[in-house]
Amino acid sequence: MAKVQIMETVLRDAGQSLIATRMPIEEMLPIVDTMDQVGYAAVECWGGATFDSCLRFLHEDPWERLRVLKSHFKKTPTQMLLRGQNILGYSHYADDVVDRFVKKSVENGIDRIRIFDCLNDLRNMKTAVKATKEAGAHAQIALVYTLGDAYTLEYWEKIASQIEELGADSLCIKDMSGLLRPQQAYELVTALKRGTKLPIDLHTHYTSGQASMTYWKAAEAGVDIIDCATTPFALGTSQPSTDVMVEAFRGTAYDTGLDQNLLKKISDYFTPYREECIKNGLLSTKVLGVNTRTMLYQVPGGMLSNMIKQLADQGKSDKLTEVLEEVPRVRKDLGEPPLVTPSSQIVGTQAVMNVLMGERYKMCTQQTKDLCLGKYGQTIKPMNEEVVEKVIGKENMSKRITCRPADLIEPAMEKFTKEAKEHGAESEEDVLSYASFPQVATDFFKWRQAQKTKVDVTKADTANGAYPA
Repeated sequence: MAKVQIMETVLRDAGQSLIATRMPIEEMLPIVDTMDQVGYAAVECWGGATFDSCLRFLHEDPWERLRVLKSHFKKTPTQMLLRGQNILGYSHYADDVVDRFVKKSVENGIDRIRIFDCLNDLRNMKTAVKATKEAGAHAQIALVYTLGDAYTLEYWEKIASQIEELGADSLCIKDMSGLLRPQQAYELVTALKRGTKLPIDLHTHYTSGQASMTYWKAAEAGVDIIDCATTPFALGTSQPSTDVMVEAFRGTAYDTGLDQNLLKKISDYFTPYREECIKNGLLSTKVLGVNTRTMLYQVPGGMLSNMIKQLADQGKSDKLTEVLEEVPRVRKDLGEPPLVTPSSQIVGTQAVMNVLMGERYKMCTQQTKDLCLGKYGQTIKPMNEEVVEKVIGKENMSKRITCRPADLIEPAMEKFTKEAKEHGAESEEDVLSYASFPQVATDFFKWRQAQKTKVDVTKADTANGAYPA
């Protein structure tokens, strides 16, 4: 059986999961040359929440971060996470914007793009896959793993075949909540292997405490790559430890072949930074333990913390259990979508509203309405028609979308280019930053200009309090 490869997450998802993506590039640079010698399948270092965080909190241009990292990763493929038609945001963009963002990402240093959609609607990934392939990069489609009546082994096998037909170079199982049990992982990988010849990457989180066992069973079924994090930033809501999995597989049919001496250097490097993050409160011990409630409610760590905050802000923290019990009901009403950004926020916020209002769907967010209208795509199961009518109104029932949502969006690059230049954009990369996060990017452009002109940044216009940090 082929050896298992490892994709290292410490520069993106591990940091996003444990310290809210606050690791500055200065903390990364001293170790990246060593990381480049390891022989990882890839290093995930961009996309996800890193883009927003660079602009909003770290005073970094995310594009410059990417270029710098790529200059060091000469042997190791660089990987990013892309939310399909949402790019890095929370709603759909026009095809021309998706196309330019993907191609600029590759031009600036990305080798592999992991593309997912919160509903597993392949139509919402088509443009990004096409652009990735045209740019000469590796296109990986990620299937968001979840539980529910519709998500049978036959479903996974069939969609794996469709992913291959779409032109993807590999397939990823994206288990963002740590729901995948060991035996289920064996059965899932086996089913996917029946449906496709593409390499299979398994991504999970340690949240429920099963992830290392899950990786072992997936290896037995023939998984090709597993996502891990160097030990100081592993476990909890992050991924299993790279060092542990390498040692566990040593001498077996799944031996990764990676050098523990190099891995130790990387682990030793990040250990003091981890301790610093604990001391300054950036790394909370609350995210380092095991939470089996995720198996009951399928609530990812980020979604849970968001609901806790929403309830605390309303002085209703005592309603948490009631809200957690409402989440599966809302999810079922809305077609059983996987709970990942942005569907997790939509379902979670609606569950909070249902409980606090004392009447289900008495008040709904615009995002809930958009989901019911089909603006996010097609859910795997039909929605509860009575709930949909209550959410969007009887008069709008005939206005629901059945086509690919982006087909209804006019080209927007020209509009974004004009607006962004008015707000200080200096390059096409800046335009794409603005398209992704208009206000955040505008604030960053002002901060950058203040630095260039030696203006006291504390006197610069800092809308929304985003700058200075």
